Amino acid sequence: MDYLLQQLINGLTLGAVYGLIAIGYTMVFGIIGMINFAHGEIYMIGAFVTVISFVVCGLTGMDNVAVMLAVALIVTIVVTGLYGWTIERVAYRPLRNAPRLAALISSIGMSVLLQNYVQLLQGARVKTMQPVMQGGVTLMDRADGFTVSVSYMQIIIMVLTVALMTGVTLVIRRTTLGRAQRACEQDKVMAALLGVNVDRTIAITFVIGAVLAAIAGFMVTMYYGVVDFFMGFLAGMKAFTAAVLGGIGSLPGAMLGGLLIGLIESFWAGYVSAQYKDVAVFGILMLVLMLRPNGLFGRPEIEKV
Repeated sequence: MDYLLQQLINGLTLGAVYGLIAIGYTMVFGIIGMINFAHGEIYMIGAFVTVISFVVCGLTGMDNVAVMLAVALIVTIVVTGLYGWTIERVAYRPLRNAPRLAALISSIGMSVLLQNYVQLLQGARVKTMQPVMQGGVTLMDRADGFTVSVSYMQIIIMVLTVALMTGVTLVIRRTTLGRAQRACEQDKVMAALLGVNVDRTIAITFVIGAVLAAIAGFMVTMYYGVVDFFMGFLAGMKAFTAAVLGGIGSLPGAMLGGLLIGLIESFWAGYVSAQYKDVAVFGILMLVLMLRPNGLFGRPEIEKV
């Protein structure tokens, strides 16, 4: 029971990260009907920018941990937001009216480009960073020495994820930008005729998704302290699996799918085999596509004629 509880905490932490990345996938798909396969690389770039920001802060003599965290987070958000905007302008806007296959190939090409671009700039070796925040809360302490605990970083990840999910939902439901996004989702041509700036709305959506991925990369760097140029591909695929599991196009579905994927991965690694946890995740994707292709909260697409 103690081990089960610890794996549950670990799974929820990991699932919160996947959920944040999955929201970016589902927001872009909801508006333009395309999958941004370069989204995982945005997450990876966010992790690298976090490490670089901490290194620069250390070189400048800054020793206040709270200030360093704030500076690293702001820089990461700004840089990755610019990457998200650039991806939309370069890889998607010119192909918006082209066949979907063209945009799909373009996004895969952008993913490979960003991967190799970071590898050339930062090298293929794993980059590590010393833990910035240590300590936690002990929930159970067994006589044999096994303890069930939740670290302060895990608490921050889960609380921040809930806050971001709530904020994004409020933006979409109660703001002018959200109304513009929902209008573009239904009919971009009619939205443009009614005065909605479709290009700007789609670009802002890419930026929001990139910012969420950046925050996920920031939190993972703080939590694990290890980054490499290939980390975005696997995390992106798992987040995409989470988005499909929850129902691509549904924000609550993306978050729930992320939590489920995190729990599946954590429990599989803890009780079956850590080496085959990725096989379990992608096996779930295959089952969902075969048995419920619209996901848990997805709705069948109705084609208007």
